[in-house]
Amino acid sequence: MATDRHIDARGLKCPLPVLKLEKALTSAGSGQVLTLVATDPMVKVDIPLYCRQHAHTCEATEADGVFTFTIVVGNGR
Repeated sequence: MATDRHIDARGLKCPLPVLKLEKALTSAGSGQVLTLVATDPMVKVDIPLYCRQHAHTCEATEADGVFTFTIVVGNGR
């Protein structure tokens, strides 16, 4: 899946990764794909929860302490 925007939140503690995602979503259109990478373990809970609450789909992977989220923007921006 091609990414329309990449958000690097490595080294940031929550809620900053969520805030960076929220800012990116303000200019994203429905159906666009965003990739967010972060290292704070709390993102495992915070990013999927935020996406569910705002009607975005979210897939997550983790490798060597780096969490990668692929987010498809829904209509609930």
